[in-house]
Amino acid sequence: MSPDSSLVDSHGRVLRDLRVSLTDRCNFRCLYCLPETEAAQNFYRGHWANLPDSTPIVQQWVPRSHLLSFEEIERVVRLAVQLGIRKIRLTGGEPLLRHDIEKLVARIAAIPGIEDLAMTTNGFLFAEKARALRDAGLRRVSFSLDSLNRDNFRKITGRDGLESVLASIQLAQELGFEPVKVNAVVIRDINQHELESLAQFAREKNLSMRFIEFMPLDSARAWQKEMVVPGAEILRQLQAHFTLRPVANENPSSTSKRWAFADGRGEIGVIAPVSEPFCGHCNRIRLTADGKVRTCLFSVTEHDLRSQLRNGASDEALADWLRGVVWQKEARHHIGEPDFVSPPRSMSCIGG
Repeated sequence: MSPDSSLVDSHGRVLRDLRVSLTDRCNFRCLYCLPETEAAQNFYRGHWANLPDSTPIVQQWVPRSHLLSFEEIERVVRLAVQLGIRKIRLTGGEPLLRHDIEKLVARIAAIPGIEDLAMTTNGFLFAEKARALRDAGLRRVSFSLDSLNRDNFRKITGRDGLESVLASIQLAQELGFEPVKVNAVVIRDINQHELESLAQFAREKNLSMRFIEFMPLDSARAWQKEMVVPGAEILRQLQAHFTLRPVANENPSSTSKRWAFADGRGEIGVIAPVSEPFCGHCNRIRLTADGKVRTCLFSVTEHDLRSQLRNGASDEALADWLRGVVWQKEARHHIGEPDFVSPPRSMSCIGG
């Protein structure tokens, strides 16, 4: 494999970012992903989706034998880094549900050429593994936090876990993870009224708070455009309460537009894939927990890498296969367009 090998798609985008899902399972049941609780289903039926009472929303988990082993994940990451990938983010489902995850982190952290190794988690189990993950080589962590109100948190996530998540965020800062990012998916009529309190939380705790538009990736297939709070509206609402100054993005492939608070503590970002798509500079590729490569979060096609791995493909053959898959990366998603088709699997199965 030549040292200048890289993953380039047919639109000229060079891929540098690999998202690796470790499991499709999750211990939360968030409205925007796995709305399986009775309260979540009643919410959808009572608002926009009008789902019949006889329609259960039940997630079918991937058989454990289909999950990639740590050895397989390490091999794929190593190959991807040789092909120019520089950023690795471990996701789920909830990645901390994967047994001995710190051992995988150590294996990945030892691969030469990785410039950024991070994880996205809901934070509920983070305290149990935080120090081991830090010692293993994890340097950045992002938490999901959609509400600071205990009742609303439970309604959104299906879990009474707010205090655990808040404690995990504090612990991450104490252990030196930098930066600590917090993600909130904003849904109209659900948590839009908490934008100011979440931003104030970021300011007080010196965090990077990211507000994300609600995307059509829920297992209920209940997403509707009316539920989306556009990024511009999010920003206007925050600017009415805070003095914010723009922050230049050093990375041209960054998905967020960033603002700092005037006093210099913490920052907020807005990620608007629905109203302001950033497909033209997307440099990401995703590996699902069961070994499928997705070239776009909204792909309707998945490329079967697991079969390649388990049928004896050489590293050279895998590299050629990956280049061919990346070449097919979509020009853009089609959210809001007449021909848009939701991916067949929810965010939990795809990996965030």
